[in-house]
Amino acid sequence: MVGKEYSVRGRSFRTARDHQAALRDQKKIQTIEKKYEMLDKSGRERLLEILKQGKIHFETLLGEDFLEELEHRFKAENRVDTRKKKPAIKKKKESKKKVDKKTPKKLEDYDEDMQEQIRYEFYRQEKKRKRLVLVCSLIAFVCIGYVVFYYYLYAKNSAQYEYLASLKEEITEGEQKLKINYTSEEKKELVVLDKYKKLYSQNKSLIGWLKIDDTNIDYPVMQTVNNEYYLDHNYTQEYDKNGSIFLDKDCDITNPGTNMIIYGHHMKSGKMFGNLDKYSSEDYYQKHPLIQFDTLYEEGIWQIMYVFRSRVYNEDEIVFKYYQFLDAATPEEFDSTMQEMANISLYDTGVTATYGERLITLSTCDHQEEEGRFVVVAKKVN
Repeated sequence: MVGKEYSVRGRSFRTARDHQAALRDQKKIQTIEKKYEMLDKSGRERLLEILKQGKIHFETLLGEDFLEELEHRFKAENRVDTRKKKPAIKKKKESKKKVDKKTPKKLEDYDEDMQEQIRYEFYRQEKKRKRLVLVCSLIAFVCIGYVVFYYYLYAKNSAQYEYLASLKEEITEGEQKLKINYTSEEKKELVVLDKYKKLYSQNKSLIGWLKIDDTNIDYPVMQTVNNEYYLDHNYTQEYDKNGSIFLDKDCDITNPGTNMIIYGHHMKSGKMFGNLDKYSSEDYYQKHPLIQFDTLYEEGIWQIMYVFRSRVYNEDEIVFKYYQFLDAATPEEFDSTMQEMANISLYDTGVTATYGERLITLSTCDHQEEEGRFVVVAKKVN
């Protein structure tokens, strides 16, 4: 019957259908209220949680009203209990006895419908708990495994490069000289330095060795026909996320141009060029102004000139791109490039170079910006 209003627990309902639904909710609420009176504090709290999660279905807004009333009532009862609490042990015991007499705790004290809902809810919570424990255990297992594997690789990598460094210092008496090839400009035979013969015989991609005092940088320098291979391979040509220090594919140590560019990953562990950005501090530069870089054929000491941050630019961007500078055709081109580097250098070293002098550029990633690079440029002084 439309037009007539029905009232249940303070709410009005316009249709007979809604009214019947409200009456069913009222009956359900009365049953729950009786059970609420019989429960102790923890039981009431669990019952409230079941209601909040919507495990007991209501057809009308009476359910929300009832839940709100029950929450206020529960909070009020707890405040009263808190004020009544005394430190005396005797009174606590008496209170416990009183609760025990008044409130049943067995599942059988609920009606069948409520027992079924409680069983189902406990089953779901237990299943969720077991699933959570399993997931957390798996995550912990994977994390521990990763850490162990990471430190294993770190130790293996360190031991390997220490071994290579020791081979570098071994010079075999009477060993036949390794002849490589001739320069393009003059018929001069190139001979591998004694200290690199063993290393070169193990891997023909070796072109030299780079060392910077008071850093982890003490590595062989590799080179292949592309600049991708040694991003994730080590000296023994095994896959290694540390990669290797390597010379740009377009550089030639047998007939060097103006500038040789050497790349390496900026590893958080400090491996490869992980310590190169120490040169962002001028104070560090003042204490370490020289770099040792040997090719297979000659030893070399290099003096740092410029330290700057840059990035990899799009091809169509008209801007100074340090990674494209390999050879200067004229003194003017050389001087212009030196000025570009000086303009963006983090500090003035007071060191300059003139056309004809040889340079090396050390380049690694810089995470201060996307595709960022940290760069150190030095000239050969010995």
